[in-house]
Amino acid sequence: MAEETRVLITDEVSDRCVDRFRAEKGLTVDYRPGLAADALREAIGACAALVVRSQTKVTAPILAAGKKLRVIGRAGTGVDNVDVEAATRAGIVVMNVPGGNTISAAEHTLSLLLALARQIPQADASVKAGRWERGKFVGTELHGKTIGIVGVGKVGREVARRARSFGMEVVGYDPFLPEELMEKSRIRFVHLDELFKRSDFITVHTPLTPQTRYLVGAKELATCKPGMRLVNCARGGIVDERAVADALREGRIGGAAFDVYEQEPPKDLPFAGMANVICTPHLAASTEEAQERVAVDIAEQICEYLRDGVARNAVNLTTLDAKTQKLAGPFLSLAAKMGRLHAQLMSGNPREIVVEYGGEIPQEATGPLSVAILRGFLESHLSNPVNAVNASFIAKERGIKLREIRTPEAVDYTSLVTVTVESAESKLTISGTLFGRNLARIVRLDGYHFDALPEGSLVLVSNDDRPGIIGLLGTTLGRNNINIANMSVGRDRTGGRAIAILNVDSEVPQGVLDEIRSAPGIVWVKTASL
Repeated sequence: MAEETRVLITDEVSDRCVDRFRAEKGLTVDYRPGLAADALREAIGACAALVVRSQTKVTAPILAAGKKLRVIGRAGTGVDNVDVEAATRAGIVVMNVPGGNTISAAEHTLSLLLALARQIPQADASVKAGRWERGKFVGTELHGKTIGIVGVGKVGREVARRARSFGMEVVGYDPFLPEELMEKSRIRFVHLDELFKRSDFITVHTPLTPQTRYLVGAKELATCKPGMRLVNCARGGIVDERAVADALREGRIGGAAFDVYEQEPPKDLPFAGMANVICTPHLAASTEEAQERVAVDIAEQICEYLRDGVARNAVNLTTLDAKTQKLAGPFLSLAAKMGRLHAQLMSGNPREIVVEYGGEIPQEATGPLSVAILRGFLESHLSNPVNAVNASFIAKERGIKLREIRTPEAVDYTSLVTVTVESAESKLTISGTLFGRNLARIVRLDGYHFDALPEGSLVLVSNDDRPGIIGLLGTTLGRNNINIANMSVGRDRTGGRAIAILNVDSEVPQGVLDEIRSAPGIVWVKTASL
């Protein structure tokens, strides 16, 4: 880790989070909760890491000012207060702590369900006002009722477990969760329209996306059971607040509880003053245990990333688990080198990169390996930094299509990565593999077979396959004090065309390349640096 790497914390976090950063060698911590946007833009320029919760809005202008920024950590689950697309474009990792407040959020959801069912806040206010209105606050039991859970992720499943302990029937909808996993969690899968029709209580636990905005709106509420009670502890905007107010006012639903809002802090709530609505100020994750857990976890993750480059729980970067990393890790360096080699050998603007994975390369590793190929390819062409975060974004922005092909076997090799780059002017295919665990080799270039080392300075020579060419190369380079460290030669047929790949100990001057290029039998000469 570089000396005096700065971490900026702009929301209130546990003291243990700050202490963890201060214990990391080489880190300097600025703890400035409540920092205004203008002050944040000024402070962010010197920082490598930014830690936020839900209050700080990390916008594109702030990211543009973060010239040294490498990672943003959200001490919580969502990242909707971070412009992830702008961060990705800038090559900044965005990470969160997806499971840190699961229990707290589930417990708060059940607290609101119980408060709605038994009108606890209203009864409390009545007694404190000196009234005794037992007949006014007749509640309803959870036992025997149906709860519909929209979004059956970690929090949704914990809510389901607790709801079952009250004797509730649990139904759920989640388009990204297999039905068999729901059944394993004892949740009956139903389609969304059926969930609204049959549930006595509904609680939402999805992220806020363009697809989930106003997922619960006037149309959905119109199909609900009379008296249905609704809870939103997920994200403001998933539930249409005005539609809920209208449904309550018209007596079509029995009550609602909100912990999150379309605007926070909320202004002019459409259900303000309604007796059958309970509001809390975004408290689902606000327990001592959850706050400490997510704060310490995000500090650990950021320290690990700054120190070792390992990005756990990154939302804009595909990461590998430990087992897959062990199997595929050695291929990452080879993949990046193959991308760099392509960039230096091809001509024209690339329009498609096809990567074929054969043999024992794990399926889970193909995404990160493809990103490594893109990174190696793009960084040879661009002056701006290219990394695993923004490589795919930059390729798409430049009109480069990436296509992956998976084959169960790799002919002649245990595992093989084959990369083909096509432009309007050229098409080039390179294959690489590993011998053992770490011996990387380039084994094919178009139709030619090699055993070439992908490292250092390379000279590639295409020539007529005839006696004297290898001697010519050795003599010319030796006369110019350039040592050949390794050489591999492939040919299409005897007396046909051959290609030699030479590893040399120093860069070859242009004059020497021209001398080789002008010799009889030489077709082309190219160089590359890996």
